[in-house]
Amino acid sequence: MNLIGKIALVTGSSRGIGKAIAVEFARRGADVVVNYRRTPEGAEEAVKQIEALGRRAIAVSANMASPEEIEQLFAVIGREFGGLDILVCNAAAGLQTKLADAPLKAWDLAMNVNARSYLLCAQRAFPMMTARGGGRIMALTANNAVERAFPNYGTVAASKAVINVLTVYLAAEFGPHNIIVNAISPGMVATEALAYFEFGAEARRRGEARTPSGRITTTDDVAHLAAFLASDEAHQINGQIIEIDGGYTRLFH
Repeated sequence: MNLIGKIALVTGSSRGIGKAIAVEFARRGADVVVNYRRTPEGAEEAVKQIEALGRRAIAVSANMASPEEIEQLFAVIGREFGGLDILVCNAAAGLQTKLADAPLKAWDLAMNVNARSYLLCAQRAFPMMTARGGGRIMALTANNAVERAFPNYGTVAASKAVINVLTVYLAAEFGPHNIIVNAISPGMVATEALAYFEFGAEARRRGEARTPSGRITTTDDVAHLAAFLASDEAHQINGQIIEIDGGYTRLFH
């Protein structure tokens, strides 16, 4: 599962899952573009950790809601690295709101940051990857929220459903060019993001008590899966929504 000589972009990688993936890629030999929007300190810390592993890294600010900034991000990648092998669309945003009175801002934020940026990044990555003989694309989704109703999560869940559909179609279209596309659905992960949800603390308690594997998922668990999907060994896994949650969603609730 080595990624020696690979160039990776991980959006939203200044903290949490994205940062863990970026560092894990470097640990396996990849150079990494750390993308962030609001937390330059976290991005610089990720860069330091990657450089400590002997790999090259740069931090690039780009708002995934902005097509212009996405274009600028890929221009920097082309200029600084000359290509791209791995794309991880991890950046996410959303507002907690009931659908009955959800403002347009909530819909646009979730759709633009979570779903549209996935398509735009994949489109921009496509020629860079084909020029290098292929590549790997993956996005972070939330299959449990797509299949179940979480309180005040409707607009975000809709954007995750779009990610799932895009994954299937991108895999079908990009596969003949040796570009493999999958989505990772982590379920509940032990990150600071749980604190932003009004039901987060209770959900974590339930997860810790009931997950069959004995604990909830960590950012490192997700990073190890992403590293595998980025490797040559995972070539035949294409167009899949892969859950990693210790078996929690298989329980009858």
